Amino acid sequence: MNTNRSEVLLLKTEVFQIVGCAIEVLNTLGHGLVEKPYENALGVEFLLRNIRFKQSRMLSGLNYLRITGLRVGVILNFKHRKLEWERIAL
Repeated sequence: MNTNRSEVLLLKTEVFQIVGCAIEVLNTLGHGLVEKPYENALGVEFLLRNIRFKQSRMLSGLNYLRITGLRVGVILNFKHRKLEWERIAL
């Protein structure tokens, strides 16, 4: 594990914007619903904040990144009162 403090996170600002949108959605809809309402509400929240996105069904996190050539992803879980999220990167 690299503990070098100068290490820079890829797309740090963008990840925090996504998590902020997810928190807003969770606060509005509550927790424990099926996936689709959260997916749709995130799309609306992204539009309100001028965040470009493409709505699609995701494969498992790392496979999705590999297939699409993206370097960073965020996995969101709306099951509990507190948002659970994980940043994944290649």
